[in-house]
Amino acid sequence: MASPHTHATVAEQVERLLAAEGPLPIVAAGDPVLRQGTEPYDGQLGPALLARFVEALRVTMRAAPGVGLAAPQVGVGLRIAVVEDPAPVPEEVRLARGRVPQPFRVLVNPSYEPVGPSRAAFFEGCLSVPGWQAVVARPAMVRLTGQDEHGRALDEVFTGWPARIVQHETDHLDGTLYLDRAELRSLASAQAMAERWAQPTPAAAARALGFDLPG
Repeated sequence: MASPHTHATVAEQVERLLAAEGPLPIVAAGDPVLRQGTEPYDGQLGPALLARFVEALRVTMRAAPGVGLAAPQVGVGLRIAVVEDPAPVPEEVRLARGRVPQPFRVLVNPSYEPVGPSRAAFFEGCLSVPGWQAVVARPAMVRLTGQDEHGRALDEVFTGWPARIVQHETDHLDGTLYLDRAELRSLASAQAMAERWAQPTPAAAARALGFDLPG
């Protein structure tokens, strides 16, 4: 359990962060806060400040825009993330990627484990690595445990694109970026993604760029 001094320090940091109007600044790769991991949330912010912080994460995620945002991405080393995906994609993309709408939700102290051996590989991006995407092979189904912002237990199985989102955000809380898990031969700029690799799956990119996909 964190000490009262730690509680005060983190709370003061978040208060300073929330003092400005509008979306929070997003930390870019290269900042140590993205690599240091996080401490479990055990009341460091208090209910009112936690609610304000969660709302700021929501505003920032939507403004970016993104489908998830972890506390370290705004410089706060707490094990908290938010996710939301309206999934505004064509039907062929929805079917290929298993991308279905996800409501806004808060993940507190989340962890995940694979369910079964199946893996899926798709291009992924990150708000902390702007302008680039790369293919990441991840478990196709995971069990996520933790709590919500009210302390209620979370124990849920995610599949398809929602499984990818919760893995990506939980990885942030462990100091892991998607590039650590990516097939680096697939690394592509936003321009290349728009011009060449917007297909529902990365099969064409794998052939052209010379990398393997899960069997």
